[in-house]
Amino acid sequence: MDSIKRYLAFVKPYKWKIFFTILIGIVKFSIPLLMPLIIKYVIDDIVGADALSNSEKLDKLLWTMGIAFFLFLIIRPPVEYFRQYYAQWVSSKILYDIRNTLFDHIQRLSLNFYSRTKTGEIISRVIHDVEQTKTFIMTGLMNLWLDMVTILIAIGIMIWLDPLLTLVAIVLFPVYGFSVKYFYSRLRNLTRERSQALAEVQGHLTERVQGMPVVRGFALEDHEQKQFDDRNSHYLNRALAFTSWNAKSYSVTHTITDLAPLLLLAVGGYFVIDGNVSLGTLVAFTAYMDRVYNPLRRLVNSSNQLTQAHASMDRVFEFMDEEYDITDEPDAKPMQAVKGDVHFENVSFKYNPNESYALKNIDLKVAEGETVALVGMSGGGKSTLVSLIPRFYDPSLGKITIDGIDITKVQARTLRDQIGLVLQDTILFSDSVATNIRMGNPDATDEEVIEAAKAANAHDFIMELPEGYNTLVGERGVKLSGGQKQRVAIARVFLKNPPLLVLDEATSALDLESEHLIQEAMNKLAHDRTTFIVAHRLSTITHADRIILIEDGQIKEQGSHEQLMRRKGIYYNLYQVQELDDEGKLTKNKVRNIR
Repeated sequence: MDSIKRYLAFVKPYKWKIFFTILIGIVKFSIPLLMPLIIKYVIDDIVGADALSNSEKLDKLLWTMGIAFFLFLIIRPPVEYFRQYYAQWVSSKILYDIRNTLFDHIQRLSLNFYSRTKTGEIISRVIHDVEQTKTFIMTGLMNLWLDMVTILIAIGIMIWLDPLLTLVAIVLFPVYGFSVKYFYSRLRNLTRERSQALAEVQGHLTERVQGMPVVRGFALEDHEQKQFDDRNSHYLNRALAFTSWNAKSYSVTHTITDLAPLLLLAVGGYFVIDGNVSLGTLVAFTAYMDRVYNPLRRLVNSSNQLTQAHASMDRVFEFMDEEYDITDEPDAKPMQAVKGDVHFENVSFKYNPNESYALKNIDLKVAEGETVALVGMSGGGKSTLVSLIPRFYDPSLGKITIDGIDITKVQARTLRDQIGLVLQDTILFSDSVATNIRMGNPDATDEEVIEAAKAANAHDFIMELPEGYNTLVGERGVKLSGGQKQRVAIARVFLKNPPLLVLDEATSALDLESEHLIQEAMNKLAHDRTTFIVAHRLSTITHADRIILIEDGQIKEQGSHEQLMRRKGIYYNLYQVQELDDEGKLTKNKVRNIR
Protein backbone atom coordinates (compact mmCIF):
# COMPACT_ATOMS: atom_id res chain seq x y z
CA MET A 1 0.00 0.00 0.00
CA ASP A 2 3.08 2.25 0.03
CA SER A 3 2.38 3.46 -3.51
CA ILE A 4 -1.12 4.59 -2.46
CA LYS A 5 0.34 6.59 0.45
CA ARG A 6 2.81 8.24 -1.91
CA TYR A 7 0.06 8.94 -4.42
CA LEU A 8 -2.00 10.63 -1.70
CA ALA A 9 0.81 13.19 -1.35
CA PHE A 10 -0.18 14.44 -4.82
CA VAL A 11 -3.85 14.36 -3.80
CA LYS A 12 -3.39 16.31 -0.55
CA PRO A 13 -3.35 19.84 -2.08
CA TYR A 14 -6.82 19.16 -3.52
CA LYS A 15 -8.39 17.42 -0.50
CA TRP A 16 -11.01 20.15 0.13
CA LYS A 17 -12.04 20.20 -3.52
CA ILE A 18 -12.43 16.42 -3.39
CA PHE A 19 -14.48 16.75 -0.19
CA PHE A 20 -16.70 19.37 -1.86
CA THR A 21 -17.10 17.10 -4.93
CA ILE A 22 -18.16 14.21 -2.68
CA LEU A 23 -20.73 16.41 -0.93
CA ILE A 24 -22.21 17.42 -4.28
CA GLY A 25 -22.16 13.76 -5.27
CA ILE A 26 -24.10 12.77 -2.15
CA VAL A 27 -26.83 15.23 -3.14
CA LYS A 28 -26.76 13.91 -6.71
CA PHE A 29 -27.03 10.26 -5.61
CA SER A 30 -29.56 10.96 -2.86
CA ILE A 31 -32.21 12.41 -5.15
CA PRO A 32 -32.79 9.12 -7.06
CA LEU A 33 -33.16 7.34 -3.70
CA LEU A 34 -36.45 9.19 -3.29
CA MET A 35 -37.92 7.40 -6.33
CA PRO A 36 -38.84 4.10 -4.53
CA LEU A 37 -40.48 6.11 -1.72
CA ILE A 38 -42.46 8.07 -4.29
CA ILE A 39 -43.54 4.78 -5.92
CA LYS A 40 -44.56 3.35 -2.50
CA TYR A 41 -46.49 6.52 -1.66
CA VAL A 42 -48.34 6.49 -5.01
CA ILE A 43 -49.24 2.77 -4.70
CA ASP A 44 -50.16 2.63 -1.00
CA ASP A 45 -51.35 6.17 -0.18
CA ILE A 46 -52.89 7.31 -3.46
CA VAL A 47 -53.83 4.47 -5.83
CA GLY A 48 -54.59 1.95 -3.05
CA ALA A 49 -56.22 4.46 -0.64
CA ASP A 50 -59.88 3.35 -0.69
CA ALA A 51 -60.87 6.14 1.71
CA LEU A 52 -60.00 8.85 -0.92
CA SER A 53 -62.21 9.94 -3.81
CA ASN A 54 -60.83 9.96 -7.35
CA SER A 55 -60.55 13.77 -7.35
CA GLU A 56 -58.59 13.68 -4.08
CA LYS A 57 -56.34 10.96 -5.50
CA LEU A 58 -55.69 13.07 -8.63
CA ASP A 59 -54.99 16.14 -6.52
CA LYS A 60 -52.45 14.23 -4.38
CA LEU A 61 -50.89 12.66 -7.49
CA LEU A 62 -50.42 16.08 -9.17
CA TRP A 63 -48.76 17.55 -6.07
CA THR A 64 -46.50 14.51 -5.70
CA MET A 65 -45.50 14.54 -9.38
CA GLY A 66 -44.95 18.31 -9.30
CA ILE A 67 -42.46 18.00 -6.45
CA ALA A 68 -40.79 14.98 -8.15
CA PHE A 69 -40.41 16.83 -11.49
CA PHE A 70 -38.96 19.86 -9.68
CA LEU A 71 -36.34 17.67 -7.99
CA PHE A 72 -35.41 15.65 -11.09
CA LEU A 73 -35.73 18.39 -13.74
CA ILE A 74 -34.60 21.57 -11.95
CA ILE A 75 -32.36 20.52 -9.04
CA ARG A 76 -30.58 17.38 -10.28
CA PRO A 77 -29.12 18.54 -13.70
CA PRO A 78 -26.93 21.39 -12.32
CA VAL A 79 -25.87 19.19 -9.39
CA GLU A 80 -24.85 16.47 -11.90
CA TYR A 81 -22.94 19.02 -14.01
CA PHE A 82 -20.92 20.43 -11.12
CA ARG A 83 -20.13 16.97 -9.73
CA GLN A 84 -18.81 15.78 -13.09
CA TYR A 85 -16.91 19.01 -13.74
CA TYR A 86 -15.14 19.15 -10.38
CA ALA A 87 -14.36 15.42 -10.41
CA GLN A 88 -12.69 15.71 -13.82
CA TRP A 89 -10.97 18.99 -12.90
CA VAL A 90 -9.41 17.59 -9.72
CA SER A 91 -8.26 14.33 -11.35
CA SER A 92 -6.80 16.19 -14.35
CA LYS A 93 -4.89 18.58 -12.06
CA ILE A 94 -3.43 15.70 -10.04
CA LEU A 95 -2.30 13.91 -13.20
CA TYR A 96 -0.81 17.19 -14.44
CA ASP A 97 1.24 17.49 -11.22
CA ILE A 98 2.44 13.88 -11.44
CA ARG A 99 3.54 14.24 -15.07
CA ASN A 100 5.35 17.47 -14.25
CA THR A 101 7.19 15.71 -11.43
CA LEU A 102 8.07 12.79 -13.71
CA PHE A 103 9.38 15.07 -16.45
CA ASP A 104 11.60 16.85 -13.92
CA HIS A 105 12.77 13.38 -12.83
CA ILE A 106 13.44 12.39 -16.46
CA GLN A 107 15.69 15.42 -16.92
CA ARG A 108 17.73 14.50 -13.84
CA LEU A 109 18.36 10.86 -14.75
CA SER A 110 21.83 10.02 -16.02
CA LEU A 111 22.78 9.16 -19.58
CA ASN A 112 23.70 5.73 -18.24
CA PHE A 113 20.01 5.16 -17.45
CA TYR A 114 18.96 6.13 -20.98
CA SER A 115 21.58 3.85 -22.48
CA ARG A 116 19.87 0.82 -20.90
CA THR A 117 16.19 1.90 -21.06
CA LYS A 118 13.94 2.03 -24.10
CA THR A 119 12.31 5.36 -24.88
CA GLY A 120 8.92 3.73 -25.44
CA GLU A 121 8.91 2.21 -21.95
CA ILE A 122 9.58 5.59 -20.35
CA ILE A 123 6.77 7.15 -22.41
CA SER A 124 4.46 4.29 -21.43
CA ARG A 125 4.97 5.03 -17.75
CA VAL A 126 4.58 8.79 -18.07
CA ILE A 127 1.53 8.66 -20.36
CA HIS A 128 -0.27 5.32 -20.06
CA ASP A 129 0.43 4.39 -16.43
CA VAL A 130 -0.18 7.89 -15.09
CA GLU A 131 -3.49 8.01 -17.00
CA GLN A 132 -4.49 4.66 -15.49
CA THR A 133 -4.06 6.08 -11.99
CA LYS A 134 -6.91 8.50 -12.73
CA THR A 135 -9.25 5.65 -11.81
CA PHE A 136 -7.97 5.82 -8.23
CA ILE A 137 -9.08 9.46 -7.98
CA MET A 138 -12.39 9.14 -9.80
CA THR A 139 -13.32 5.76 -8.34
CA GLY A 140 -11.30 5.21 -5.18
CA LEU A 141 -11.55 8.72 -3.75
CA MET A 142 -14.95 9.77 -5.10
CA ASN A 143 -17.30 7.20 -6.64
CA LEU A 144 -16.36 4.47 -4.19
CA TRP A 145 -17.36 6.63 -1.23
CA LEU A 146 -20.47 7.88 -3.02
CA ASP A 147 -21.55 4.32 -3.77
CA MET A 148 -20.97 3.33 -0.14
CA VAL A 149 -22.96 6.35 1.08
CA THR A 150 -25.72 5.47 -1.40
CA ILE A 151 -25.83 1.91 -0.07
CA LEU A 152 -25.92 3.11 3.56
CA ILE A 153 -28.72 5.62 2.89
CA ALA A 154 -30.69 3.01 0.95
CA ILE A 155 -30.26 0.42 3.73
CA GLY A 156 -31.25 3.06 6.31
CA ILE A 157 -34.49 3.76 4.43
CA MET A 158 -35.13 0.01 4.04
CA ILE A 159 -34.66 -0.54 7.81
CA TRP A 160 -37.15 2.29 8.42
CA LEU A 161 -39.62 0.58 6.08
CA ASP A 162 -39.15 -3.01 7.33
CA PRO A 163 -36.14 -4.28 9.41
CA LEU A 164 -36.82 -8.00 8.77
CA LEU A 165 -37.09 -7.58 5.01
CA THR A 166 -33.86 -5.51 5.13
CA LEU A 167 -32.05 -8.41 6.79
CA VAL A 168 -33.16 -10.68 3.94
CA ALA A 169 -31.94 -8.08 1.40
CA ILE A 170 -28.40 -7.88 2.82
CA VAL A 171 -27.88 -11.50 3.95
CA LEU A 172 -25.46 -12.17 1.07
CA PHE A 173 -23.22 -9.15 1.79
CA PRO A 174 -20.51 -11.17 3.65
CA VAL A 175 -20.23 -13.65 0.77
CA TYR A 176 -19.91 -10.74 -1.65
CA GLY A 177 -17.19 -9.05 0.45
CA PHE A 178 -15.13 -12.24 0.69
CA SER A 179 -15.27 -12.83 -3.10
CA VAL A 180 -14.09 -9.26 -3.88
CA LYS A 181 -11.14 -9.61 -1.49
CA TYR A 182 -10.25 -13.02 -2.92
CA PHE A 183 -9.99 -11.77 -6.50
CA TYR A 184 -8.31 -8.41 -5.77
CA SER A 185 -4.74 -9.52 -4.97
CA ARG A 186 -4.41 -11.81 -7.98
CA LEU A 187 -5.83 -9.20 -10.34
CA ARG A 188 -3.29 -6.64 -9.13
CA ASN A 189 -0.34 -8.89 -10.07
CA LEU A 190 -1.87 -9.78 -13.43
CA THR A 191 -2.51 -6.12 -14.19
CA ARG A 192 1.09 -5.24 -13.40
CA GLU A 193 2.36 -8.00 -15.71
CA ARG A 194 0.01 -6.83 -18.48
CA SER A 195 1.19 -3.20 -18.15
CA GLN A 196 4.84 -4.28 -18.30
CA ALA A 197 4.17 -6.37 -21.42
CA LEU A 198 2.42 -3.40 -23.05
CA ALA A 199 5.37 -1.14 -22.19
CA GLU A 200 7.71 -3.64 -23.89
CA VAL A 201 5.55 -3.56 -27.04
CA GLN A 202 5.56 0.24 -27.00
CA GLY A 203 9.32 0.38 -26.42
CA HIS A 204 10.02 -2.01 -29.29
CA LEU A 205 7.59 -0.18 -31.57
CA THR A 206 9.11 3.25 -30.83
CA GLU A 207 12.60 1.94 -31.54
CA ARG A 208 11.59 0.28 -34.82
CA VAL A 209 9.63 3.29 -36.07
CA GLN A 210 12.70 5.46 -35.49
CA GLY A 211 14.83 2.88 -37.31
CA MET A 212 12.45 2.24 -40.23
CA PRO A 213 15.02 3.33 -42.89
CA VAL A 214 17.28 0.49 -41.69
CA VAL A 215 14.42 -2.04 -41.74
CA ARG A 216 13.41 -1.07 -45.28
CA GLY A 217 16.99 -0.64 -46.51
CA PHE A 218 18.00 -4.17 -45.42
CA ALA A 219 14.65 -5.76 -46.39
CA LEU A 220 14.06 -6.89 -42.81
CA GLU A 221 10.26 -6.60 -42.90
CA ASP A 222 9.60 -10.33 -42.36
CA HIS A 223 12.22 -10.60 -39.62
CA GLU A 224 10.90 -7.51 -37.83
CA GLN A 225 7.31 -8.73 -38.17
CA LYS A 226 8.38 -11.89 -36.30
CA GLN A 227 10.18 -9.81 -33.63
CA PHE A 228 7.11 -7.62 -33.11
CA ASP A 229 4.80 -10.65 -33.10
CA ASP A 230 6.83 -12.23 -30.28
CA ARG A 231 6.33 -9.19 -28.05
CA ASN A 232 2.74 -8.68 -29.15
CA SER A 233 1.97 -12.35 -28.40
CA HIS A 234 3.54 -11.99 -24.95
CA TYR A 235 1.25 -9.01 -24.28
CA LEU A 236 -1.73 -10.97 -25.63
CA ASN A 237 -1.02 -13.87 -23.24
CA ARG A 238 -0.75 -11.49 -20.27
CA ALA A 239 -3.93 -9.68 -21.34
CA LEU A 240 -5.84 -12.96 -21.72
CA ALA A 241 -4.64 -14.18 -18.31
CA PHE A 242 -5.96 -10.95 -16.80
CA THR A 243 -9.21 -11.25 -18.79
CA SER A 244 -9.77 -14.83 -17.61
CA TRP A 245 -9.36 -13.93 -13.93
CA ASN A 246 -11.39 -10.75 -14.39
CA ALA A 247 -14.21 -12.75 -16.00
CA LYS A 248 -14.20 -15.17 -13.06
CA SER A 249 -14.57 -12.28 -10.62
CA TYR A 250 -17.47 -10.85 -12.63
CA SER A 251 -19.13 -14.25 -12.84
CA VAL A 252 -19.01 -14.90 -9.09
CA THR A 253 -19.88 -11.41 -7.84
CA HIS A 254 -22.68 -10.84 -10.37
CA THR A 255 -24.20 -14.19 -9.46
CA ILE A 256 -24.33 -13.06 -5.82
CA THR A 257 -25.90 -9.70 -6.74
CA ASP A 258 -28.47 -11.46 -8.95
CA LEU A 259 -29.45 -13.99 -6.26
CA ALA A 260 -30.14 -11.34 -3.59
CA PRO A 261 -33.16 -9.71 -5.35
CA LEU A 262 -34.63 -13.16 -6.09
CA LEU A 263 -34.31 -14.09 -2.44
CA LEU A 264 -36.00 -10.81 -1.43
CA LEU A 265 -38.81 -11.33 -3.94
CA ALA A 266 -39.50 -14.85 -2.60
CA VAL A 267 -39.57 -13.82 1.07
CA GLY A 268 -41.24 -10.46 0.41
CA GLY A 269 -43.93 -12.07 -1.75
CA TYR A 270 -44.71 -14.44 1.08
CA PHE A 271 -44.98 -11.50 3.53
CA VAL A 272 -47.36 -9.63 1.18
CA ILE A 273 -49.57 -12.72 0.77
CA ASP A 274 -49.50 -13.20 4.53
CA GLY A 275 -50.53 -9.56 5.00
CA ASN A 276 -47.45 -8.48 7.01
CA VAL A 277 -46.07 -6.16 4.28
CA SER A 278 -47.89 -3.81 1.90
CA LEU A 279 -47.55 -4.15 -1.87
CA GLY A 280 -46.05 -0.63 -2.09
CA THR A 281 -43.38 -1.59 0.45
CA LEU A 282 -42.43 -4.69 -1.56
CA VAL A 283 -42.25 -2.64 -4.77
CA ALA A 284 -40.13 0.00 -2.96
CA PHE A 285 -37.82 -2.72 -1.58
CA THR A 286 -37.43 -4.21 -5.06
CA ALA A 287 -36.45 -0.76 -6.37
CA TYR A 288 -34.04 -0.25 -3.44
CA MET A 289 -32.42 -3.60 -4.18
CA ASP A 290 -31.48 -2.11 -7.53
CA ARG A 291 -30.15 1.00 -5.73
CA VAL A 292 -28.10 -1.20 -3.38
CA TYR A 293 -26.80 -3.87 -5.73
CA ASN A 294 -26.04 -1.61 -8.70
CA PRO A 295 -23.46 0.25 -6.57
CA LEU A 296 -22.21 -3.15 -5.40
CA ARG A 297 -21.73 -4.23 -9.02
CA ARG A 298 -19.94 -0.95 -9.63
CA LEU A 299 -17.78 -1.72 -6.61
CA VAL A 300 -16.75 -4.98 -8.30
CA ASN A 301 -15.92 -3.08 -11.47
CA SER A 302 -14.21 -0.47 -9.32
CA SER A 303 -12.13 -3.09 -7.51
CA ASN A 304 -10.92 -4.41 -10.88
CA GLN A 305 -10.19 -0.89 -12.10
CA LEU A 306 -8.47 -0.07 -8.82
CA THR A 307 -6.21 -3.11 -9.17
CA GLN A 308 -5.13 -1.72 -12.54
CA ALA A 309 -4.70 1.76 -11.04
CA HIS A 310 -2.70 0.29 -8.14
CA ALA A 311 -0.44 -1.66 -10.49
CA SER A 312 0.10 1.50 -12.57
CA MET A 313 0.95 3.41 -9.39
CA ASP A 314 3.56 0.78 -8.58
CA ARG A 315 5.11 1.25 -12.04
CA VAL A 316 5.00 5.05 -11.82
CA PHE A 317 6.73 5.13 -8.42
CA GLU A 318 9.17 2.40 -9.44
CA PHE A 319 10.25 4.74 -12.23
CA MET A 320 10.21 7.74 -9.87
CA ASP A 321 12.54 5.80 -7.51
CA GLU A 322 15.16 5.36 -10.22
CA GLU A 323 18.27 6.78 -8.59
CA TYR A 324 20.35 9.61 -10.01
CA ASP A 325 23.94 8.76 -10.84
CA ILE A 326 24.83 12.46 -10.77
CA THR A 327 23.64 14.42 -7.75
CA ASP A 328 24.61 17.75 -6.23
CA GLU A 329 26.13 17.66 -2.77
CA PRO A 330 24.02 19.39 -0.08
CA ASP A 331 26.45 22.30 0.14
CA ALA A 332 27.11 22.52 -3.63
CA LYS A 333 27.56 26.10 -4.82
CA PRO A 334 26.79 27.62 -8.22
CA MET A 335 29.66 27.63 -10.71
CA GLN A 336 30.66 31.27 -11.10
CA ALA A 337 32.33 32.88 -14.15
CA VAL A 338 34.82 30.38 -15.57
CA LYS A 339 38.26 31.21 -16.96
CA GLY A 340 38.83 27.76 -18.42
CA ASP A 341 41.73 25.98 -16.68
CA VAL A 342 40.79 22.29 -16.69
CA HIS A 343 42.72 19.59 -14.85
CA PHE A 344 42.11 15.82 -14.95
CA GLU A 345 43.86 14.51 -11.82
CA ASN A 346 44.57 10.76 -12.11
CA VAL A 347 41.08 10.10 -13.46
CA SER A 348 39.89 6.53 -14.01
CA PHE A 349 36.36 5.65 -15.09
CA LYS A 350 34.18 2.63 -15.83
CA TYR A 351 30.52 2.65 -16.83
CA ASN A 352 29.45 -0.21 -14.57
CA PRO A 353 31.09 -1.74 -11.49
CA ASN A 354 31.54 -5.15 -13.13
CA GLU A 355 33.16 -3.76 -16.30
CA SER A 356 36.77 -2.89 -17.01
CA TYR A 357 38.00 0.70 -16.91
CA ALA A 358 37.26 2.80 -20.01
CA LEU A 359 39.77 5.43 -18.79
CA LYS A 360 42.89 4.71 -16.75
CA ASN A 361 44.95 7.22 -14.74
CA ILE A 362 44.32 10.22 -16.98
CA ASP A 363 46.43 13.18 -15.83
CA LEU A 364 45.88 16.15 -18.11
CA LYS A 365 46.16 19.92 -17.61
CA VAL A 366 44.51 22.25 -20.13
CA ALA A 367 45.19 25.97 -19.84
CA GLU A 368 42.70 28.78 -20.31
CA GLY A 369 42.02 29.39 -24.01
CA GLU A 370 43.95 26.30 -25.13
CA THR A 371 42.60 24.08 -27.92
CA VAL A 372 43.20 20.40 -27.22
CA ALA A 373 42.42 17.68 -29.76
CA LEU A 374 41.75 14.11 -28.62
CA VAL A 375 42.57 11.47 -31.25
CA GLY A 376 42.98 7.73 -31.50
CA MET A 377 41.20 4.61 -32.66
CA SER A 378 37.49 4.15 -32.06
CA GLY A 379 36.68 2.86 -28.57
CA GLY A 380 39.86 4.29 -27.08
CA GLY A 381 38.03 6.55 -24.61
CA LYS A 382 38.01 9.98 -26.31
CA SER A 383 34.26 10.63 -26.08
CA THR A 384 34.18 9.11 -22.60
CA LEU A 385 36.79 11.60 -21.42
CA VAL A 386 34.95 14.71 -22.67
CA SER A 387 31.63 13.41 -21.30
CA LEU A 388 33.12 13.73 -17.80
CA ILE A 389 33.60 17.50 -18.18
CA PRO A 390 29.86 18.42 -18.07
CA ARG A 391 29.32 15.63 -15.49
CA PHE A 392 27.29 13.34 -17.70
CA TYR A 393 29.24 10.81 -15.63
CA ASP A 394 31.48 11.18 -12.58
CA PRO A 395 34.99 9.69 -12.39
CA SER A 396 35.31 6.34 -10.65
CA LEU A 397 38.69 7.46 -9.30
CA GLY A 398 40.44 10.82 -9.24
CA LYS A 399 38.84 14.20 -9.84
CA ILE A 400 38.36 16.95 -12.41
CA THR A 401 38.83 20.60 -11.52
CA ILE A 402 37.93 23.77 -13.42
CA ASP A 403 39.83 26.85 -12.26
CA GLY A 404 40.96 24.75 -9.31
CA ILE A 405 37.41 23.85 -8.21
CA ASP A 406 36.35 20.20 -8.04
CA ILE A 407 33.35 19.99 -10.41
CA THR A 408 31.57 17.55 -8.06
CA LYS A 409 31.43 20.38 -5.49
CA VAL A 410 29.36 22.70 -7.68
CA GLN A 411 25.78 22.51 -8.94
CA ALA A 412 25.76 20.39 -12.11
CA ARG A 413 23.29 22.65 -13.94
CA THR A 414 25.42 25.76 -13.37
CA LEU A 415 28.50 23.82 -14.52
CA ARG A 416 26.77 22.91 -17.79
CA ASP A 417 25.82 26.56 -18.25
CA GLN A 418 29.54 27.20 -18.76
CA ILE A 419 29.99 24.50 -21.43
CA GLY A 420 29.02 24.43 -25.10
CA LEU A 421 28.54 21.04 -26.77
CA VAL A 422 28.60 20.12 -30.46
CA LEU A 423 28.21 16.37 -30.92
CA GLN A 424 28.53 14.01 -33.86
CA ASP A 425 24.90 12.90 -33.52
CA THR A 426 23.20 16.28 -33.67
CA ILE A 427 19.82 16.24 -31.98
CA LEU A 428 17.29 18.78 -33.20
CA PHE A 429 13.70 19.02 -32.04
CA SER A 430 10.69 18.91 -34.39
CA ASP A 431 10.26 22.67 -34.20
CA SER A 432 11.45 25.69 -36.17
CA VAL A 433 15.09 26.41 -36.99
CA ALA A 434 14.95 29.52 -34.78
CA THR A 435 13.60 27.54 -31.80
CA ASN A 436 16.39 24.97 -32.17
CA ILE A 437 19.05 27.70 -32.23
CA ARG A 438 17.42 29.32 -29.18
CA MET A 439 18.18 26.16 -27.19
CA GLY A 440 21.49 27.95 -26.54
CA ASN A 441 19.65 30.90 -24.98
CA PRO A 442 15.83 30.74 -24.79
CA ASP A 443 15.65 34.51 -24.10
CA ALA A 444 17.63 35.54 -27.18
CA THR A 445 16.16 38.10 -29.58
CA ASP A 446 15.60 37.38 -33.29
CA GLU A 447 18.61 39.57 -34.11
CA GLU A 448 20.85 37.55 -31.77
CA VAL A 449 19.62 34.29 -33.34
CA ILE A 450 20.45 35.58 -36.82
CA GLU A 451 23.91 36.77 -35.71
CA ALA A 452 24.63 33.34 -34.21
CA ALA A 453 23.50 31.65 -37.44
CA LYS A 454 25.76 33.90 -39.50
CA ALA A 455 28.72 33.11 -37.24
CA ALA A 456 28.01 29.39 -37.77
CA ASN A 457 27.81 29.77 -41.59
CA ALA A 458 24.15 28.73 -41.36
CA HIS A 459 22.30 31.95 -42.28
CA ASP A 460 22.52 31.49 -46.06
CA PHE A 461 21.02 28.00 -46.19
CA ILE A 462 18.39 28.93 -43.59
CA MET A 463 17.18 31.82 -45.77
CA GLU A 464 16.79 29.37 -48.67
CA LEU A 465 14.40 27.19 -46.64
CA PRO A 466 10.65 27.55 -47.43
CA GLU A 467 9.91 29.66 -44.34
CA GLY A 468 13.41 30.75 -43.39
CA TYR A 469 14.00 30.68 -39.64
CA ASN A 470 10.38 29.58 -39.08
CA THR A 471 10.82 26.38 -41.13
CA LEU A 472 10.00 23.23 -39.17
CA VAL A 473 12.94 20.82 -39.26
CA GLY A 474 10.94 17.61 -38.58
CA GLU A 475 11.61 14.96 -35.94
CA ARG A 476 15.33 14.90 -35.06
CA GLY A 477 15.91 17.39 -37.92
CA VAL A 478 15.15 14.92 -40.73
CA LYS A 479 14.41 17.73 -43.22
CA LEU A 480 17.99 19.04 -42.97
CA SER A 481 21.22 17.51 -44.24
CA GLY A 482 23.94 16.39 -41.84
CA GLY A 483 26.01 19.51 -42.50
CA GLN A 484 23.01 21.81 -42.04
CA LYS A 485 22.10 20.18 -38.73
CA GLN A 486 25.66 20.60 -37.49
CA ARG A 487 25.69 24.29 -38.39
CA VAL A 488 22.42 24.82 -36.51
CA ALA A 489 24.03 23.06 -33.52
CA ILE A 490 27.09 25.33 -33.76
CA ALA A 491 24.82 28.40 -33.99
CA ARG A 492 23.20 27.18 -30.79
CA VAL A 493 26.59 27.26 -29.04
CA PHE A 494 27.47 30.69 -30.49
CA LEU A 495 24.24 31.95 -28.94
CA LYS A 496 25.13 30.40 -25.59
CA ASN A 497 28.64 31.93 -25.72
CA PRO A 498 30.23 29.60 -23.12
CA PRO A 499 33.86 29.81 -21.88
CA LEU A 500 34.36 26.02 -22.36
CA LEU A 501 33.76 24.15 -25.59
CA VAL A 502 33.47 20.42 -26.35
CA LEU A 503 33.37 19.35 -30.03
CA ASP A 504 32.85 15.59 -30.28
CA GLU A 505 33.53 14.36 -33.84
CA ALA A 506 31.43 17.24 -35.19
CA THR A 507 32.72 16.91 -38.78
CA SER A 508 32.73 13.14 -39.22
CA ALA A 509 30.78 11.63 -42.12
CA LEU A 510 30.23 15.00 -43.86
CA ASP A 511 30.98 16.02 -47.43
CA LEU A 512 34.03 18.23 -48.06
CA GLU A 513 32.04 21.43 -48.60
CA SER A 514 30.04 20.98 -45.38
CA GLU A 515 33.20 20.02 -43.53
CA HIS A 516 34.93 23.18 -44.72
CA LEU A 517 32.04 25.43 -43.62
CA ILE A 518 31.74 23.69 -40.26
CA GLN A 519 35.50 23.70 -39.68
CA GLU A 520 35.58 27.43 -40.37
CA ALA A 521 32.68 28.02 -37.96
CA MET A 522 34.26 25.85 -35.26
CA ASN A 523 37.62 27.65 -35.53
CA LYS A 524 35.77 30.93 -35.06
CA LEU A 525 33.83 29.44 -32.13
CA ALA A 526 36.97 28.07 -30.45
CA HIS A 527 38.77 31.44 -30.53
CA ASP A 528 39.70 32.54 -26.98
CA ARG A 529 37.88 29.57 -25.42
CA THR A 530 39.20 26.44 -23.76
CA THR A 531 38.29 23.84 -26.36
CA PHE A 532 38.27 20.05 -26.43
CA ILE A 533 37.99 18.53 -29.90
CA VAL A 534 37.36 14.82 -30.41
CA ALA A 535 38.36 14.04 -33.98
CA HIS A 536 38.59 11.03 -36.21
CA ARG A 537 40.02 12.83 -39.24
CA LEU A 538 43.44 14.05 -38.16
CA SER A 539 43.68 16.62 -40.98
CA THR A 540 40.98 18.69 -39.22
CA ILE A 541 42.93 19.18 -35.97
CA THR A 542 46.48 19.97 -37.10
CA HIS A 543 45.91 23.58 -35.94
CA ALA A 544 45.26 22.50 -32.31
CA ASP A 545 47.62 23.82 -29.62
CA ARG A 546 48.03 20.29 -28.35
CA ILE A 547 47.04 16.85 -29.62
CA ILE A 548 46.39 14.05 -27.11
CA LEU A 549 46.48 10.51 -28.48
CA ILE A 550 44.38 8.13 -26.37
CA GLU A 551 44.56 4.39 -26.77
CA ASP A 552 42.96 1.75 -24.54
CA GLY A 553 41.81 4.44 -22.10
CA GLN A 554 45.32 5.87 -21.58
CA ILE A 555 47.25 8.87 -22.87
CA LYS A 556 49.96 7.45 -25.12
CA GLU A 557 51.29 10.62 -26.81
CA GLN A 558 50.78 14.38 -26.62
CA GLY A 559 52.22 17.46 -28.30
CA SER A 560 51.64 19.72 -31.29
CA HIS A 561 51.10 18.24 -34.76
CA GLU A 562 54.69 19.04 -35.75
CA GLN A 563 56.13 17.54 -32.56
CA LEU A 564 54.17 14.31 -32.93
CA MET A 565 55.07 13.98 -36.60
CA ARG A 566 58.76 14.35 -35.76
CA ARG A 567 58.41 11.72 -33.04
CA LYS A 568 57.13 9.20 -35.63
CA GLY A 569 55.07 7.25 -33.12
CA ILE A 570 51.45 6.11 -33.12
CA TYR A 571 50.10 9.50 -34.22
CA TYR A 572 52.55 9.65 -37.12
CA ASN A 573 51.46 6.21 -38.32
CA LEU A 574 47.76 7.07 -38.06
CA TYR A 575 48.28 10.32 -39.95
CA GLN A 576 50.21 8.57 -42.74
CA VAL A 577 47.48 5.93 -43.13
CA GLN A 578 44.77 8.61 -43.34
CA GLU A 579 46.79 10.68 -45.83
CA LEU A 580 47.18 7.64 -48.09
CA ASP A 581 43.48 6.88 -47.73
CA ASP A 582 42.53 10.47 -48.62
CA GLU A 583 44.87 10.43 -51.63
CA GLY A 584 43.24 7.20 -52.80
CA LYS A 585 39.79 8.76 -52.55
CA LEU A 586 40.93 11.84 -54.47
CA THR A 587 42.40 9.63 -57.23
CA LYS A 588 39.15 7.68 -57.53
CA ASN A 589 37.19 10.93 -57.77
CA LYS A 590 39.50 12.20 -60.52
CA VAL A 591 39.05 8.95 -62.49
CA ARG A 592 35.27 9.23 -62.17
CA ASN A 593 35.42 12.83 -63.41
CA ILE A 594 37.53 11.84 -66.45
CA ARG A 595 35.05 9.11 -67.33
